[in-house]
Amino acid sequence: MDVRWEECGWERLAPGVGRRRLPGWDATVGLVAGATAALLYDTGSTVREGSAIRAQVAALLGEDRRVTHIALSHAHFDHVLGTAAFPEAEVYGAVGLADLLAGGAGLYESAVHHGVSEAEATEAVDLLVRPGHAVSGSLTLDLGGRQVTLANAGPGHSAHDLVLLVPASPPVLFCGDLVEESGEPQAGPDAIPARWPAALDRLLALGGADAVYVPGHGAVVDEAFVRAQRDALAARFGVS
Repeated sequence: MDVRWEECGWERLAPGVGRRRLPGWDATVGLVAGATAALLYDTGSTVREGSAIRAQVAALLGEDRRVTHIALSHAHFDHVLGTAAFPEAEVYGAVGLADLLAGGAGLYESAVHHGVSEAEATEAVDLLVRPGHAVSGSLTLDLGGRQVTLANAGPGHSAHDLVLLVPASPPVLFCGDLVEESGEPQAGPDAIPARWPAALDRLLALGGADAVYVPGHGAVVDEAFVRAQRDALAARFGVS
């Protein structure tokens, strides 16, 4: 199942585990394949982008395989607006994310402000998919011979930060925008700055010293990078 990852533009992180850095905002989409199921971590910024990801997954895993589970890292447009391209998937999010998305979460305005066309933003928001499964604490999913853990690690970057731990050698931890490598972590109006360092403490405890940490934007990093970013955020926001 791993033969075509690089050829399809995906970075292979472990057997059956990879991610793609999407054009535009360099947002990460992660994929974890088990024997009978596949989980996608985030879905892109438009339905068109989600559909392209769906086609790439088929190329990677085979036309008879599909995404069965989706985990949404948080409610920002570049991470959630492609979900409608996967109507068969069970969708997971941190507790409270579904209610936030029910109110629109300012997604149309944010998407257009950042350059998504009005037509594509309207389509994506009209078809917006809310999580049907809320994660409080942690939840383990069986993908068929492979178990993964979703953990409600926030609040921090947002009020609803969900991370994905994939046991492997080494473990792979998809961090969402709790961690960013390609620029300074972005703290918008929905960030909870005073609790962000504690969220990274939880993330580090979950991943451990040897994990591969996958930021929401940028190249993969190690524990030392995450710990340094945690300390920089604490200093930036005046918290311990």
